[in-house]
Amino acid sequence: MDLQLQGKVALVTGGSKGIGLSITNALLEEGANVVVVARESEALTEVEAVPNVATIAADLTIAEEREVVVKQIIDQFGTIDILINNVGGSNGSTITKTDMELFHEAMELNYYSAVHFSKLVLPVMKAQKSGAIINISSIFGREAGGKATYNNAKAAMISFTKALADEVIIDGIRVNSIAPGSILHPTGNWQKRLDEDPEKMKQFVEDEIPGGRFGRPEEVANVVVFLASEKASWVSGATINVDGGQSRGF
Repeated sequence: MDLQLQGKVALVTGGSKGIGLSITNALLEEGANVVVVARESEALTEVEAVPNVATIAADLTIAEEREVVVKQIIDQFGTIDILINNVGGSNGSTITKTDMELFHEAMELNYYSAVHFSKLVLPVMKAQKSGAIINISSIFGREAGGKATYNNAKAAMISFTKALADEVIIDGIRVNSIAPGSILHPTGNWQKRLDEDPEKMKQFVEDEIPGGRFGRPEEVANVVVFLASEKASWVSGATINVDGGQSRGF
C-alpha cells in the first residue's frame, strides 16, 4: 500500500535499535527521509550508512539538547512532517525501594522528552497546516504490570496524547499513540528474560498473551506508518494497543 509518505521528513527518537529501528525501516520503505536521534553513537553508526537516513547523537533527557536537535533538522530539511516519540526505558524496582531521583529520571526520558519535542515541532507543523505526532506508550500505561516508574510515565503519555490531539487537530495536526505489549527484539528486556529462563517465559506467554507469542517490532512499526499517513486522516487522540490481546482492558 502506498501511504504517500514519499519525501516526508520524520524524526524518530531512540530510532537506532529495537522498536525504533523497525519504525525507521518502515518509514524508509514508504519513501520518507528519516532523522534518527539516540544517545549511543555506536548504534547510530550502523544506521547512518542507510540511504535517506540522517543521525544525531544527543542525550534526550536534556532539554537544551532536544532544542538543538529540532533546530538542526529544520535548518537541514526545512520542516518536520512526522514526529515519533519512541525513546524510553525503565528503571527502579518496587515503589518503596525506588528513590525519587529514579522517578524523575523516568519521567524525563519517557514523558517530558515527548512533551518537549511535541511543543518544539508544533510551530513548523502549524505553519504548514499538517503533521503527525505518534507517541510510543505501553499497555502498562493503562494498567499495572511493569515497573512503576515506567508505568507512571507511559500513563502520562497517553493522557498527554489525547489532550494535545484535541488542541491541535484544528491546525491539521494529528496526535496519536501506540501501546505495545511484550515485544521481543535482541536488545530488549524480554530477550534478556527469555535467555535467562526460557521455561518461565514460555509459561508467561501461555498465561498472559492470548496470541500465543511475543510481538515483533515490525508489527508496531506497521501501525506507526499507518498513523503517520493520510490513510489515518480521521484518527486523532487514539491510543492503539499492539499486543496480541495481552492487555486486560477493552
